Amino acid sequence: MAANNKLNQLTDTDVEAELVQIEIIRGTPIWKKFAQITALNNTCRLLALADIRRRNPAASEVQLRRLLAARLLPPRLFEEAYGKE
Repeated sequence: MAANNKLNQLTDTDVEAELVQIEIIRGTPIWKKFAQITALNNTCRLLALADIRRRNPAASEVQLRRLLAARLLPPRLFEEAYGKE
């Protein structure tokens, strides 16, 4: 039970409730976990793109995609794909 003491050190969730959450996660099929991760990644991209649009209201779709790529990719990969500015 020592592991249970470490479960919720950074949360206000009750230890028993957290154990139930862990069992639910363990029982989730892998395809569903991947679908959830994909949905989360897509949401993050949409939020990033919304922020880029807010900061660059006059940017074209091509410019927005480039700015999004600059935000998501490491600099070396961005330069390989888009060249230096």
